[in-house]
Amino acid sequence: MTPPPRRFDAALVAAAVLVAVLTLLPQGGGSAWGAPLDELRWYATGLSSEATLLQLTGNLALLGPLAVLAVLRWPALAAPRRLAGAAVAVAVGIEALQWALPLGRVVSPVDAVLNTAGALLAGGMAALLSRSGRVPAS
Repeated sequence: MTPPPRRFDAALVAAAVLVAVLTLLPQGGGSAWGAPLDELRWYATGLSSEATLLQLTGNLALLGPLAVLAVLRWPALAAPRRLAGAAVAVAVGIEALQWALPLGRVVSPVDAVLNTAGALLAGGMAALLSRSGRVPAS
């Protein structure tokens, strides 16, 4: 049995480091809890605001590249349940670290849901394209 090719490894590491930099660098004061209903209301009423759209698209896109690379590197992750499990674990892990470490960040269940949704969309698209032969598998 030959070991799996590793051409996505450097890109995976780079994507993981980027996610860590974007989510785990200190932002100042103490951590705060993001009230989910307040956040959802903020998103729903602020879609005409550039700041709201940036936050929304940023949260949806955060784990996308990581999910795509992971699905291409480990094709077993293309299974929806596996991809969902991995995406939830990473998204919840980010929020847990933001809560546990003195980073001055808002800990948000809504962010975790948006991160997961974006990872599922991106990883699912990569899985479909990989199965169709349009994207080379690992």
